[in-house]
Amino acid sequence: MLERKSYIDKSVSRDKVSKQWSIRPFQLVGVVLLMLLQPAQIVSASGAGETTFRSVRTQFIAALGDPAASSGSGAQTWGLWRKDPGPRGVWLNNFEQQLVISGGVAPASWKFDGTDWWLDENGLIMEKPEFPVPPGKYIVTGDREAVAMLTIHPLDERGEQRWELGNGATLYDVTHLPCRSARYTPAVGADLSACSPASARLSDFPVTPGGPMPPVESCSRQDYAVLFIIAEAVDN
Repeated sequence: MLERKSYIDKSVSRDKVSKQWSIRPFQLVGVVLLMLLQPAQIVSASGAGETTFRSVRTQFIAALGDPAASSGSGAQTWGLWRKDPGPRGVWLNNFEQQLVISGGVAPASWKFDGTDWWLDENGLIMEKPEFPVPPGKYIVTGDREAVAMLTIHPLDERGEQRWELGNGATLYDVTHLPCRSARYTPAVGADLSACSPASARLSDFPVTPGGPMPPVESCSRQDYAVLFIIAEAVDN
């Protein structure tokens, strides 16, 4: 996750807030353009159930779901990186030197788990995201055309979390296609130590934008879509 358009780097932390204004849901794209020009602004959505948003330094959701869906269940399986995990990651060819010899502690101080590890599209071993994404409302984008409000509901009595996108967007619309991420765990019947980044083929990287992440011997793989959070509700 190393490639970003320059405007994303202009977003600011939540404690740097100045003005606010009101919008309706169909004005989200215009609002985001204003946020990009004036990233310290508060954004307020008017109408039924007013929601106030503030821009945040870009965060990253690892999401699972039907790409064509605008809502669904299962958000409890989604993860959140509050910081870009790419620059904090370890290249596959440095696995031995920077993770094995160090006892699994990465140079960025996160802990590697040999039974549950993540790769990005460039061949970087990443820290795990936080699970789950906190319930709330977020402005998300795939850094393409679509921008939408994402609502993640609290856990229900069955332990499920529902999610829904506004602005007529689907999960695919707000997925950043160049960013690929996958979670690797030992395959059924495989020795736990056999599923290792050392078995990944360097020639499989970088991954084609929108394409599947590569298999790794003795591992099960779960691909995740990546969404950018650029604002969150003030009362999240």
